Amino acid sequence: MIDGYAKTQLHDDLRWTREAMLSKLDGLSEYDVRRPLTPTGTNLLGLIKHLSTWEARYFGEVFGRPFPEPLPRWDDESARGTDMWATEHETRAEIVDRYRRVGEHSDATITALDIDASGHVPWWPRPDVSLFNVLVHRLTETSRHAGHADILREQLDGAVGIDSVSAVQDAAFWENRRAEIERAARVADPAGTESR
Repeated sequence: MIDGYAKTQLHDDLRWTREAMLSKLDGLSEYDVRRPLTPTGTNLLGLIKHLSTWEARYFGEVFGRPFPEPLPRWDDESARGTDMWATEHETRAEIVDRYRRVGEHSDATITALDIDASGHVPWWPRPDVSLFNVLVHRLTETSRHAGHADILREQLDGAVGIDSVSAVQDAAFWENRRAEIERAARVADPAGTESR
C-alpha cells in the first residue's frame, strides 16, 4: 500500500515540478531564456535542456528502456557541460518539445515499473538502484534546478511564484521587503558590513 502511495506522490511531484520549470520561460524573449545570468553561465533554457538529457538517461537506459532519440554519452569528457546551454541552432520549441517527450517517456517508465524495480546507474558509486531511488533523485534534482530557475526569472523581470506571474508585487513592495531584510542583516552582524 505505501509503495503505491509513495510512487504516486513522487511521480505527481515530478510532473508538477517539470511544469513549474517550463513556466519560467513564459513571456520571455529568446535572448532572456538563453542569456547567462551567473558567472558560470546558468540560464533558463539551458536548465531545461540539462533536465531533459538527464531525465531521459535516468528513466531510460538505467531501466533498460532507452529514450528513442540520441543522447550525448554520459562519459564523454569533451561534451561535459554542453547540456547546460542552447546553441544558436537549437530552438526554444525544440528544447521544450524534447523535454515534454522525455517527460512522456519517463512517465511511461514510472507507470510500467514497480517502485522496487531494479535499475543500474553506472556513474554512481553504488550503481544498483531501484525505481524509488531514481524517482527521489530526479525529483530532488529537478526541484533544485527549479529553485535556480526561480532566482533567474526574478533577476530578469521580478516575476516570482510557480507560474512566473502569480506573485508579482509592485516595485515598492519588494523595495521595502529588501530594505527590511538588509536592516536585519546589518543589525545581526554590524561588524560584517564594515569589511565589505
